[in-house]
Amino acid sequence: MSSKCVQRGLSISLVTSFVLSLAGKGCFDANAAILEADDDEELLEKVKRDRKKRLERQGVINSSTKETGYLQDLVYKLSAVGQAIENSDLTTAGSVFGKGTDTDWVQNANVALDKLSSSPEEKSEVDTFNSSLASLISSVSRNDVESSKLAFVSSASAFEKWTSLTGLVVQLKGL
Repeated sequence: MSSKCVQRGLSISLVTSFVLSLAGKGCFDANAAILEADDDEELLEKVKRDRKKRLERQGVINSSTKETGYLQDLVYKLSAVGQAIENSDLTTAGSVFGKGTDTDWVQNANVALDKLSSSPEEKSEVDTFNSSLASLISSVSRNDVESSKLAFVSSASAFEKWTSLTGLVVQLKGL
């Protein structure tokens, strides 16, 4: 027998001994790996329900091209506001907001956010976003750079979390 075969056999023996010693110490409890039939069926039903919800949600998103467009516009507007705030140019940021929360793009974004939010967590993020956005608009109109920066970060964070929750993060450019 060659020395490579002996080394291989020795390695296999050592690994086997190690695994068996662990099994003897209770690390591999065979009963823990076996699911009861009822648990297995419950798990399967849960997986089916989750998949059905995910497919329904994807269908809503795919059929909401107008709303997705509104949200893409929101991304571009927030980007412009963020750049202006970073340059301490609150006049430019204010011009993006126009009439504040009554601006068409803000209203359209809210229509899209409401339509595409289904879970309580998503709706909560929309509320956080709207509150932060109102604070941002107010800070910009008061010409308060520091408050504007904080409110912008809060708005952007809430919107990014919402896009992650809804699955839109992959469809929107610039996030």
